[in-house]
Amino acid sequence: MRKKFSSFMNSKYILIGLSALCLLFIATSFFTDRLTEPLRNAVSAVVIPVQKGMNYIGLWVSDKYDTLQEMTRVLEENKNLQECVDSLTEENNQLKQDSYELSRLRDLYELDERYPGYTKVGARVIGTSSDNWYSTFTIDKGSDDGIEKDMNVIAGGGLVGIISEVGSNYALVKTVIEDNSYVSGMLIDTGDTCIVKGDIELMDTGLIHLQGFGSNVTVRNGDKIVTSNISDKYLPGILVGYAKDITADSNNLTQSGYLVPAVDFGHLQEVLIITEKKESH
Repeated sequence: MRKKFSSFMNSKYILIGLSALCLLFIATSFFTDRLTEPLRNAVSAVVIPVQKGMNYIGLWVSDKYDTLQEMTRVLEENKNLQECVDSLTEENNQLKQDSYELSRLRDLYELDERYPGYTKVGARVIGTSSDNWYSTFTIDKGSDDGIEKDMNVIAGGGLVGIISEVGSNYALVKTVIEDNSYVSGMLIDTGDTCIVKGDIELMDTGLIHLQGFGSNVTVRNGDKIVTSNISDKYLPGILVGYAKDITADSNNLTQSGYLVPAVDFGHLQEVLIITEKKESH
């Protein structure tokens, strides 16, 4: 019993002593910092580096977060800009295509105006032969549209060829450049006649044979050759092309050379079909 009492008294005295010490520190803190300064220094030595480290980490995290936010914003803006570029590119391509198509249609209109005496129907090329030039090709108009065999076909600068086969909704066109194709032509200035003859061996050169001029006929490079009045299937006065390199034949009775076609046979897309046919005699 005495031991318990003694232990209680010791704890009581210790508590009283600590309380007195705390009161002493509190009282003296009102008058001087000398007693608390060592404690503050010790605490500062530990807390301030930790605080600096936490501030550095906080600033680093904040900076990385801001950078990530900026990258996200830039990527989003870049995506939007790319979509705008793609849209503008598509619009630009469409405008180019529309402009090109308008130019082709304008050429057809001018060609239509050049031959006002003939009734015509427009058609689009939907199939071609496998060579570089359109020696034969298919159009999207047929008998349902009033198209008949032996109707003349024109495009670009002049004569393309003639309808060789007709279906209900399509037709085949045989061009003047096809092998063994013959067109009766004449010099537009003098009326002197000649023969325009297709040749497969000349297709890659972009030229057609021109033959049958009399030896006394003067033919210059660039002279216009049109379909003649004596042609059995081709209507008269349609431009076929331009004379080139006409020289005397070995018999000294005729002259031959080449013709540069008035039509670009490598890029045909639309044509006009003259719905009138040459009257057979």
